[in-house]
Amino acid sequence: MPNEAKTMELFRKRLRKAGYYDDPDIVVEEQKSDDKVISKLLKNASKSGDGSGYPDFIIRSRRHPRFIIVVECKAEVARHETATLDSFKDYACDGALLYASFLARQYDVVAIGFSGENEGVTRLSHFLQVARDRKSYPYFTPDGLLGFSDYYNGLMRSNYKFNQDFTELICFTKELNETLQGKKIKESKRALLISAIMMALKNERFKAEYADYNSSEQLTNRMYEAVCLELDKSDVPDRNKVSLKTSYEFLVSNTVLRNQDNQPFVTRLISECDNRINGFMLTHKYIDTVSQFYVEFLRYANNDKGLGIVLTPPHITDLFTDLVEVNSTSVVYDNCAGTGGFLVSAMKKMLEDARGSLKKEDDIKSKQLIGIEFDDEIYTLLIANMIMHHDGRTNIKLGDSLRDYRSEDIKQEFHPTVGLLNPPYKNKGKGTEEWEFVINNLNALERGGRCVAIIPISCVNETTGVIRSLKQKILDNHTLEGVLSLPEELFANSKVNTVTCAVILTAGKPHPEGYKTWFGYCRDDGFVKRKNIGRVDAFHTWEKIKKKWVDAFHNRDEISEFSVKKHVTADMEWCAEAYLEADYTQLTEEDYISTVEDYLIYSLHSNRKNDDLNIDEV
Repeated sequence: MPNEAKTMELFRKRLRKAGYYDDPDIVVEEQKSDDKVISKLLKNASKSGDGSGYPDFIIRSRRHPRFIIVVECKAEVARHETATLDSFKDYACDGALLYASFLARQYDVVAIGFSGENEGVTRLSHFLQVARDRKSYPYFTPDGLLGFSDYYNGLMRSNYKFNQDFTELICFTKELNETLQGKKIKESKRALLISAIMMALKNERFKAEYADYNSSEQLTNRMYEAVCLELDKSDVPDRNKVSLKTSYEFLVSNTVLRNQDNQPFVTRLISECDNRINGFMLTHKYIDTVSQFYVEFLRYANNDKGLGIVLTPPHITDLFTDLVEVNSTSVVYDNCAGTGGFLVSAMKKMLEDARGSLKKEDDIKSKQLIGIEFDDEIYTLLIANMIMHHDGRTNIKLGDSLRDYRSEDIKQEFHPTVGLLNPPYKNKGKGTEEWEFVINNLNALERGGRCVAIIPISCVNETTGVIRSLKQKILDNHTLEGVLSLPEELFANSKVNTVTCAVILTAGKPHPEGYKTWFGYCRDDGFVKRKNIGRVDAFHTWEKIKKKWVDAFHNRDEISEFSVKKHVTADMEWCAEAYLEADYTQLTEEDYISTVEDYLIYSLHSNRKNDDLNIDEV
């Protein structure tokens, strides 16, 4: 007869070997929990559908109170799991996932199914379910039991946890925007205020004392002093420190912030930023959080679109670093740095590749990241962003990369090997051509260096006039390696509808005659729009999609209806749509109806903008 008691004893032995019983902070409970919250959540978790649930093991730690491991054991290996994972009473994994679904209402949960009576014939499977998510996912290694900290660290590094925390960060930016709007803080000062708070919190004295200041005047004065101290500690050039400090002088002059009635509000604001923003940054290092606030605070003010500035989503900045294989030896240059999204993503990849070498980490931060930003306000946010990420020594320059800095000078001083950029987009046809910034970046790179830029799709598809000449200039001096057609609603969070692509180029090597460029139709990144949040990786599919895109480009794979290689000239369109062959046999009647409906909506929308369009033509 199967003996589940043997299975539980085998699992206890594994817990002992992994140190669970030796750690005074870890609590291992069987069948039930002394914790009132856990007991309440399991009250209706019976595997038979009626009454309380009693997992074989419930494991928690006082160090990580919002994280639980739940284990269900079965004596027979044949009773390990079902394909549908819904036979809760009779199978180990199925039962563990039932308990996890109840506990995940308030906790992050690792669910473990364990089966077998003999040490040599056992099965162990892990699943991860983050708090408030209705789905669980296979995770961790398939066989071995890990230590408690390994499970916790794996959770915090997971894409599932990042997506949840990032979504909550976006929600916080929206809450904050409404709060600051209600307090009559100008849109142009909101991102600066948050960056000031984050920099001031890096000052240990301010962080320890801010809650005890007895007047709003003292609070704002000390905040400004703390910001200035952090700027002084950084390696920002002295001539730029003056302008940076000037940007933050509103802290000591703003009537709203210095109003004594608002002191509790400002104190609470600092506390929330510490808990929610610093909490996020401690868990998920080297994510451009500053741009998330900038996007939200200015999305209704049109300031960013008026400047032609479109801030790149973090999953795209991360993608670009993979496309050009950024590593610890890279020297990265962004001549349109914005708030530093590309530099922060590059720094993350470079530091990971440094594998803990402190000397290499110092070189990366002090010598291998170069940025130029022309807008004073955004430059201030950029410097704050780098300081927040423990890097005040990056070579960030204020000025116009096309006029104030020669590409040859950048090359001679820094020898960049990687270019990453999102140039300012022309506003209603006016302004500098986006290709000019790309060429400027390429000219600063060492021969053979790689550049990837995100630009409007019109830049690669125009075949006449100035753009055609710039495309020819690209081919005469550099190699067009690839073009990715990016999602049409990529910038929906910024309320910008520019359709873009990513161009990948090799610097200093003229495009060879007959060389075939790789074109990818990368329109679907798996992100979906959620009300009051924007585009998010709701189904946790981005990592898999990114791998497909990156591998296909690196291998120059030609995949039906996704990618193709083609020799192109300046007189041709540079996008996948122009050369992919559609498989019309896959079209359905629903596809036809949907396309006609989309066209009707588009035509009706255009009719509102163009009185010359006759509705009868639709």
